[in-house]
Amino acid sequence: MERSKGALCLKLFLKFLKIGAFTFGGGYAMIPLIRREIALREGWIEDKDILDILAVSESTPGPIAVNTATFVGYRVCGFTGALCATLGVVLPSFLVITAIAFVLREFQSMKVVQYAFFGIRAGVLALILKALWSMYRQCPKNPVSYAIAAGSFILAAILNVNVLLVLILCAAAGFLASTISLRRAES
Repeated sequence: MERSKGALCLKLFLKFLKIGAFTFGGGYAMIPLIRREIALREGWIEDKDILDILAVSESTPGPIAVNTATFVGYRVCGFTGALCATLGVVLPSFLVITAIAFVLREFQSMKVVQYAFFGIRAGVLALILKALWSMYRQCPKNPVSYAIAAGSFILAAILNVNVLLVLILCAAAGFLASTISLRRAES
């Protein structure tokens, strides 16, 4: 491996290690950090591409944070970059979960621990809402987009339709709406 490719892979690993270590609440809570560190600070991907990367990461099997890290790593530095970014984002969680598994049994009945987890959940909700707001600002704002968003929410959250089916239906609706829009523009 070239020296510059090795240095880039190390930087990818360290960036995603930082993201994995300092984000609580899973993949959606990581979105603002990924955007800031990878798109805005490093410029490895365009800010406008974040939404597309998230759509692909959400649509593929596995955790969104791991899928996003793998996708970004591959885009930046090929297979080795994907491996380094994925290891970086997973390693902190693996170490923390391993440590918690040993310690939690002893302290789970303590009120202070229960209150700490209550506070963490509230903070995670705020991070997820921030990610939602960021994605909303980048989405097209037209009646069709609003209808697709509302329909997908109703199907997934209220009617408990399988999320994969909802994603397929959203993709089909988006494709159909875009095709109709393009045909009208050509006429």
